[in-house]
Amino acid sequence: MIRQILQNISHKYASKWLVMLFDLSIVAFTFIAAYVIRYNFILDFDFITMFKQIPFVFLAALLSFMMVGSYKGVVRFTGFKDVINIIIGVNILATILIISTFFSRRYHFDSIFNISGSIIYIHLLLNILFLVGFKLFIKSIYNKLMQDFKTQTRILVFGAGSSGMITYDAITNDPRNSHIVVGFIDDNESKIGKKINTLSVYSLEKITPAFVEKQGIEEVIISIQNIESTRLLQVSGLLFELGLKVKIVPPVQHWIDGDLSIGQIKDVNIEDLLGRDPISITNPACVVEYENQIILITGAAGSIGSEIARKASNYAYKKLILLDSAESPLYELQQEFVQKGIKNFIAVVADVRDFRRMERLFHKHKPKIVFHAAAYKHVPLMENNPYEAVSVNIAGTRHVASLSVKHGVNKFVLISTDKAVNPTNVMGATKRIAELYVNCLQGKGKTKFITTRFGNVLGSNGSVIPLFKKQIDAGGPLTVTHKEITRFFMTISEACQLVLEAATMGNGGEIFVFDMGKSVKIFDLAKNMIILSGLRYPEDIDIKITGLRPGEKIYEELLADGENTRPTYHDKIMIAKTKDIDVLTVSDKISNLCTVNSKSQTLEIVSLIKDLVPEYISNNSKYEVLDSND
Repeated sequence: MIRQILQNISHKYASKWLVMLFDLSIVAFTFIAAYVIRYNFILDFDFITMFKQIPFVFLAALLSFMMVGSYKGVVRFTGFKDVINIIIGVNILATILIISTFFSRRYHFDSIFNISGSIIYIHLLLNILFLVGFKLFIKSIYNKLMQDFKTQTRILVFGAGSSGMITYDAITNDPRNSHIVVGFIDDNESKIGKKINTLSVYSLEKITPAFVEKQGIEEVIISIQNIESTRLLQVSGLLFELGLKVKIVPPVQHWIDGDLSIGQIKDVNIEDLLGRDPISITNPACVVEYENQIILITGAAGSIGSEIARKASNYAYKKLILLDSAESPLYELQQEFVQKGIKNFIAVVADVRDFRRMERLFHKHKPKIVFHAAAYKHVPLMENNPYEAVSVNIAGTRHVASLSVKHGVNKFVLISTDKAVNPTNVMGATKRIAELYVNCLQGKGKTKFITTRFGNVLGSNGSVIPLFKKQIDAGGPLTVTHKEITRFFMTISEACQLVLEAATMGNGGEIFVFDMGKSVKIFDLAKNMIILSGLRYPEDIDIKITGLRPGEKIYEELLADGENTRPTYHDKIMIAKTKDIDVLTVSDKISNLCTVNSKSQTLEIVSLIKDLVPEYISNNSKYEVLDSND
């Protein structure tokens, strides 16, 4: 019954005019109190004059509070800014009283405008004390009543600095939350053992299983801004092992109106534990680049293509052409755009391998910017189907790139992969040949050919994260091909920012690569995902080593042998300096490779690929026999 009453009260707020009336009543009371204090609690003063002055003080306070809007605040949510407003308001009131007193004495106004300076000063201090104190008292009582009927989660805040205090305030000032802060954790030895707001500051080493059990700790909030990803990974791992839930405070630029609320504090997710800082790109030139342009995106229904389409839809383009051979995913993207009210786009079901179909599309729509994301990307599948890899990754790229030159496209952006660097599999080798082909076309017309090369994309179709999630849902085990295997990772959003930036920055002939930080051990990634799911490794879910798949590398690279980089305006984006190639020879070999058909022998196709990419050395593959014969 009491809980229901409190819940009903929590959804109702006092009228702002009622709050104003209450504040004015306090001002009147403190004015009388100021007189009493001024005369040393001896009631030997002119009561009649004092009571005549109260209406004037009342009106002056009304004007002051209306100027600052202090009466508009919700009392139970009184915060620092509300306190500042009250202080400003009562100072304005004191200023009005001082001015009235000055003119009253100078021009001999009625005595009701002549108030002693000491009384005005005492009145000012009493107003601050009573107005602020009473609102904080009401807030404290309300929070106490609400929390008494909730099951509270006992938490620690990691970080005893300014961000930690802001986090503490956000938690304690929200009456709807069910958390109670019982202490802080910090790496700074000078803070350890001291108290903040009566709460102790502990070292991370102090947080042991016995301590957690004794204090009833269930959760830790990491409040440190710009914490290094490697440190976050280390701290989270230790806390996860203790069975604690770990949350993190978002960057200050993501706070709503500069204020942190408890609802913004989020669970630590796998992106936070990659051991690398997120890449952020903001370039106003992109707005100009895409304005009034006709943009074609091939592979638009895929993970990368669809995200490029979403980001491109934010610009003032003339027309957006979404092309893919996968009907159902393309339909889903089309419906998504329709529901969002995105206009001036068309979804086209077409195959980049069909040259005549592609030529008709170029002739009809006349695109000026092309993002070529259409490709086969799964290493094991392409290892067994090299003809398909050649037909899409090479011949498909050849069709779209050649038509771009023929129809005067301004910029062509090829979406490549780190697997194209010193490839050990068919998929990577075909993507490297696609890079070579667009390089051959550079300078053949007005089209500027740009390549973007990046690592694995989190959450993309067929990537390791969704696979691990499915395996965890099924009860495990998680499958990792090699205990030492590592990969570079980035989010889909980051990858697509790079692609859009490359189209703006590129002058033709560049291969853009990211400084993606340290590569991540897939085995460690699997363990972290198990722990993030609230489970234990290996007690709840184990990890099984299955052995390298055909064509799979243990370590990926972003630069090929003989390549180095030069910087760009962004410290996270570099341009690979590629080796010079014999354009005529390479073009002829690619043309010859594209003439193979489905009846061609697999080994014949792979031999032609290896001839174009001499650094391609098969790994754990049936094609290793070709390497030994070279």
